[in-house]
Parts: sequence; structure tokens; C-alpha cells
Amino acid sequence: MTRTPFHEPEYPGPDWPPPAPPRPPREPDPLAVAVGNASLLGAGYLMLGRRGLFWAAVPVTGSLLWLTFWTAETWCELLLLLWWAVCVEHGRRLARRDPAAGARRGQRVLAVALTLPVLASAGWLRFDAHGIEDAVVEAREDGDCAAVVDAQGRVGFGHRLAAAPVAARGDTAVGTCERLDTAAGYLSGGLTGDLDMLTTGYARLGSVLRGPGNDRTVEATLRHFLGRLPTDDGCLTLRIADWLRERGREPRSLHGPSIATAARIAPGALMECGDALMAEEEWADARDRYRRLLDEHPGDDRAEAAREGITKAGLAIDLDRVRQLVTEADSMRTGYCRKPAKYARAPAPRKGANRALFVGDTEYTAKLPEAWRAGDAADAALVVCADETEAGDVVETCRYRGHEGGVHSVAFNKLTVRVKVYALRTGKLVADRTVQIGGSSCPGVLRYFGSVPSRQAVTPSAADVRKAFGPVVGR
Repeated sequence: MTRTPFHEPEYPGPDWPPPAPPRPPREPDPLAVAVGNASLLGAGYLMLGRRGLFWAAVPVTGSLLWLTFWTAETWCELLLLLWWAVCVEHGRRLARRDPAAGARRGQRVLAVALTLPVLASAGWLRFDAHGIEDAVVEAREDGDCAAVVDAQGRVGFGHRLAAAPVAARGDTAVGTCERLDTAAGYLSGGLTGDLDMLTTGYARLGSVLRGPGNDRTVEATLRHFLGRLPTDDGCLTLRIADWLRERGREPRSLHGPSIATAARIAPGALMECGDALMAEEEWADARDRYRRLLDEHPGDDRAEAAREGITKAGLAIDLDRVRQLVTEADSMRTGYCRKPAKYARAPAPRKGANRALFVGDTEYTAKLPEAWRAGDAADAALVVCADETEAGDVVETCRYRGHEGGVHSVAFNKLTVRVKVYALRTGKLVADRTVQIGGSSCPGVLRYFGSVPSRQAVTPSAADVRKAFGPVVGR
């Protein structure tokens, strides 16, 4: 059996493990370093092995990008551009100081591979942002706020990072459209008759108009509002037209279209409002609208209809006045009897039967036949005012024995009533006379209170009353 010789293990010496071979010295390419730093990613500093500069540059770049994104100011872009130029030049100079500096194809390819996508993306985003801005501007010039919003909706995060001021201008345009949308809401509220909302809407339009480049969008908003006129309510349309006509303090671009629209809708609104007020029996207001139509728009096609409306309203006013006076006439000194009025559409008085309104003291006129009476002032030819009844001619004297004894003579007299007769068509007095009403006298039993009266009125029948008043009304 062969014995394997025993060897003592070898222990490493103090230089174990052997030191790693030194890194080969960097041989930077100044152009590659400059191009790498042009990416704003600090790649050039990494090519130089300057990690400290890399970690210092990255937060500065991020801060400048954040500042540009949120402020959207041109000076921030200029500051970022200055930082870009400083990084490029600083990296190039550091590389040139290196004794081993020289052209290195690999470094250049790497630098271009890193920087080209960054710059190309930034350039494309800026180009696209300006294209979007052009679309926004074109839409504003067309007065199309919907197109403005649609165009600006294509702006993304990259656009706001690479072209923040451009994107911000689009945001301003969208904000203007939102203000116009709010103004349009107030104007729509004004179409319900709320003139305060109209005032607010116009004030907001004027505020937007003071901003540059907003003429067309404001004009479109105003045109849309004015195009919704007239409304279905003529009186409401008239209120709005009057309000529009008084907007003298508005800018010309608002005042001019408003005045033109008021002139367009006012004639029809006056006519429609007059007709509506006639239907509501607001005669005086209706006549006022018709008169305004003739005064302000004498050549309008509705002028003849307005004249007819004035006539109808005037007649209705007269009829209302007569009705009121008739209602108030409870004596010869009140209502129609004190202040007679005319109604031109009343039937003309004629020979023979005339229907009349009997007012004043109606104790006996109430007994006249219904055929003689007019149910309303619109149907009457005459108004007959009757005064209080007084004693008339004595027709018979009779003797009666009193309760206490003795014989007494009692004179029976007719009833006299003063009447005034007015022709309702003209309101003029056509008769002022006294009628005497006869009746039965000397009854078998005389009813009385106290002592025997010396005079007593006859007791008229309906026929007696009719006979007395027949000549008054032509019957």
C-alpha cells in the first residue's frame, strides 16, 4: 500500500487575494459628452465618471421642468434652455481637459442614442402643441367655442412639459369659453323674463370682450341668444325688446346687434302682447300696446290690425266704465245718473221698443217686464235713472171711520217719479220728465198705524207701472 505523502496546506500571505487590476483610464470624447448632456439626463457626466455632477444636475433639471410645467411662463422655458446650454458646454469643457480626450465612435453612438429620442420627442411635442394652438386660434376666429374645447382636449402631459406656455394659451381660450358658457346661461335665464339675469349675462359678455381675441366668440354667444328671440309670449318678448333697446352703455359690438334685434322683434311683440292683454280683459294696457305699434312702427304690416285693436280696446274700456257707473247708480245723484258715459256700440234708440237699464230708485222699475230690461250694458239702448217716489195728483177722496170714532176724509194720489233717460250710444240726455203711476184707490178697509192719514198713495199694479213707463222707453 502506497502511502500518499502529506503536504502541509499553504496559507495565503498578507497580499491575498491579489488586488484587482486598475480600471483603465477613461478616454472621454468631448463631443459625445456634450451630446449626452444635451439630453438633460446627465449622460455626459456619467461618461466622464463624474457621478456627483450627475446627481447634482438631475434634481436641477427636474425642478426647472416642474417650474415650467406649473407656471407655463416663457421665462421658465428660457431658464431651462439656459440650463441646457450650460450643461452641454460644461460637459464639453470637462472632457477637453482630460489628457486622453479624443474622438470615440462608441461614445458618440451611445450619446446620440440617448439624446436623439429626447430632443426628437420634445421637438415633436412642441410642433404638435403649436398645431393645436393654431386649431384653437382658428376656432376662436370662427366663434366656435365647441371646436376650441375639442382642439385643446388634444393637449396632454407631454405638451404641457415641452411647450407649457403654448398649452397655457389654449387653456386660457377654454377658460374664456367657459365664461361665455356661464354668460349664455344667464342670458337663457333672461328669456324667462328675469331682466337681472339679462343684465348679468351682458356684463359677463362685456368682461370677456375686453380680452384680446374674443370678439368672434362673444359675437357667436350673443348671436345665439338673440336668435332665440322672439319668445312664445308676446309681452315677455316686448319686455326683453325694451330692455335691449336701452343698452346704450354696452360696447358697440354688443349694442348694435341688440338694437337691431329689438327693432326686429318689437312690432310682432307689441301686436301679440296687445292681443294677449285683450284676451285677459286688460283693455287699457292692450290699447297702449297697439298705440305704441302705430307710433313706433307706422309702416308695419300690422298697422291696420293695431288700429282695429285700438278701437276694440276703446269700446271695451267704455263698456267697463258704463258697467261700473251703472253698478254705482243707486240714486239720481250717484254713478251713471251723476256722470253719464257713452258706449259707441250700443244700439241706437229707435221708435218703438228699446231695451233699457233701469237704475237709481228701482222700487217700481223693478216691476217692469223682463223684455223691457237689458241684461247688460252691451245690450241696452237706454239708461233710465229713476228718482225717489213722490206724491202726485189726487185721483179720489174717500171717507173712513177711525178706531176712536169719527169719520175722516182720505185723499188718494198717484205716484210721481222723475226720470232721466240717456242714450247709451252717445251718453247724452234724451228725456227728463216726470211720470205718474196710477193704481187702485179707496179700498174697503184702510190699514194704517196711529191716526187716520189724510193722504194715501194708490196701489199700482204691474200693468199700471208698465203703462206709466211705456212712453219713457218708447213702448
